[in-house]
Formats: sequence, structure tokens, C-alpha cells
Amino acid sequence: MSADPSVKKLLEVIKKPGNNVCADCGERIVRDDKDENQACHGNRANWSSYNLGVFLCVPCASVHRKLGVHISKVTSVQLDRWNEDQVEFMEVNGNLKAKEKYELDVPVSYRRPMLPSDPEVVREQWIRGKYERQEFVNVNLQKYRTKEMEGVMWKKLRDKQNFMERRFVLSETDYTLKYYNRADAKEPKAVIDLGKLHVAFCPDKVGNPNGMQLYFEQKGGEIRNIFVYTDTGKEIIDWYNAIRHMKYNRLMVAFPGGLCQEEITKILNKGDIIKEGWLHKTGSKGNEAFRKRWVILTHKRITYYETPLDDVCKKSVVLGTNLSEYKCIEGVPPGKLEQGFSFTVRVPGRDFFFSAETGTERKNWMTAINKEIGVVNE
Repeated sequence: MSADPSVKKLLEVIKKPGNNVCADCGERIVRDDKDENQACHGNRANWSSYNLGVFLCVPCASVHRKLGVHISKVTSVQLDRWNEDQVEFMEVNGNLKAKEKYELDVPVSYRRPMLPSDPEVVREQWIRGKYERQEFVNVNLQKYRTKEMEGVMWKKLRDKQNFMERRFVLSETDYTLKYYNRADAKEPKAVIDLGKLHVAFCPDKVGNPNGMQLYFEQKGGEIRNIFVYTDTGKEIIDWYNAIRHMKYNRLMVAFPGGLCQEEITKILNKGDIIKEGWLHKTGSKGNEAFRKRWVILTHKRITYYETPLDDVCKKSVVLGTNLSEYKCIEGVPPGKLEQGFSFTVRVPGRDFFFSAETGTERKNWMTAINKEIGVVNE
């Protein structure tokens, strides 16, 4: 441990309850008492904002730097110099007091950063909302806490790769999302039932940090995708959280006795994309050439496409939890064409044959699919 008494004291302050996780995303930043220099390891924080009195992980500290020193003064716990007043401020305040101050009224439905894989826009807008806009202490600043929302998003044209501005209207009254091809159009181009609509961030696919995927099941069982983005991160977060807020309100009507936070989060996060990427797939007979397909795993469902930005899937496979009927098995049955690192997804009445590029990739896909089926992986 450093000989600097200020650093020694700070490293003790970090170990206190609440300070041992990042103030913004909750990532654990102190593991145990055995490692005296643990605050330097990986993403585990050796960072803080000394004017806000919080300890941070590396990714969240990076966002704090964007806020400017008039809002957050980011400092290394061990590499920068600390005076006694600064150390005392950190000790007196800390993460729990900051939470009480800046998270006074966070909607239950609001999406906070929870995982390292969360898009940067989720982390950044959460932090900006807390400290820059301070919208969680003033409900009037929470645009997404509404019964109707209207605005413009850039939408990918169907069967094309370019995006055009479209007017969207979100309504809790009729529980729909509508979009219009022209700003002055009286009739919507499409009306989507919010009960069927799912939303997921997809910055890499859209090629924009504010990219989002709206998807829903059509009458024939196919999944229809609508890809959008907005000019600012705040706009896409407002749209995302407005949809979640309306879904939350409907949940409260359906379950008047109330649900716990964990149950609510689990239901609202069902639209998340669990895993996606390129795989190869052969037909149901198992004797045709393997073709490259973009495969997406969401809650209890596998869908596959010719390209990542396809508007409609080629096939949607619903995953159940009856382990005698639903399986994900390494390899393919005898007599079927095998290529690379193959695996079989079995559902009632049909087998689906996939192939990954590497053994690790196959293992990761099988683990994720088996988790949705209900298999406990060792």
C-alpha cells in the first residue's frame, strides 16, 4: 500500500458499505480485504469524483470526464495528490449519500447501466441525467414519464439501407406506437401494439451510437424489425424509457398487488438481445449446404436472418422449458451433414442445425440457448 497517509485513508473509505461498488453502475470495485492494492485492478475503481464525493469504476469515470470539471472533478485515488479537506469530504459523503441526493425519484421502469455490455449511451445518459440535468430530483424533467410522446426519429427504409426522418407518436391511451411517412400525414403508416413491441439498443448494427431496434411478432409468426436512431443520446433514451414506462403502468394494472423491483426489471428487460452474431445453418433435412445467417437470441426465442438489418426474419423459433422436448445438443444426428463446430436446437416437430466458426463460439451459443430452455450449465 502507498505510504501516503491520504491514500491509506481513502483505501479504507472505499471499503465501507456503498463505496465498495461504483456509485453509478454498481460494479463491484472492492473484492476483499486481502488485496491492499485492489483499487488498481482492472475496472475496479481507483477513481473518484472528489467534488461529488463518489467512487467510480473506470468506464463511469470516463463519462464523468465528459461532464466537465464544473460538474465532476475526476481524480485518481492513488495517483493524484489529495489534501486533508478532500479526503474528509469523501469520508463524510460517499456513494450512499450521493445516491440519496441524486437518485431521489428514479422511475422504477428507468433503464440503468447494469452490465459491462450495456451500450455507452445507456451509461452516459444515466450519469448525465443524475449530475448534469439532475432529472431524478425533478419529475418535471423526466420527459419519458408521460402518457403521450411525439417526435422524430431516423428510420431505416424497408428493404433498403438508408434512413429517413419519420414522425413517431407513442400513446398510453390506446397503447400503441405509430409512425408517419410525412410530418403532415394524417394517417399513420403503421400502428404497433405496445403489448407486442420489444425494444433493444443496437448501435453497432445501425452504425450510430444512438441506434435502437424495435421488433414485434406479426400474424404469421415472423419477427418484424424497425431500426431507428436519433440525433442525440438523450432523445433515444427518452424514447426507450417512455416505452418502458407505459409498459410498467400496464403491469401495475395487471398486477394491482404489486411486483417487486426484480420481477419488474425482469419483465421489462425481456426485449433485450441476449446474444447475436453470424452462424452457418443448413435446412431441416440436414443434407443441404450450410448458409451464413445472422442469428439473434432473445427471451425464449431464436430468430435468424440473411443480414443483420433485415426487416423480417427468415424463421422464428420459440423455445419452451420442457426439457424432454426442447434441447440444444452438440453436433448433429447421425446421417446429417456436419460442418465445423455444429450444434442442434431441437423443438417439437423439428431440429435446427447450426455451425459456429470455433469451439468457443459454439460453447457460448449453446450455454446461452440452454439457459433460455432452462438447462443449468455446469
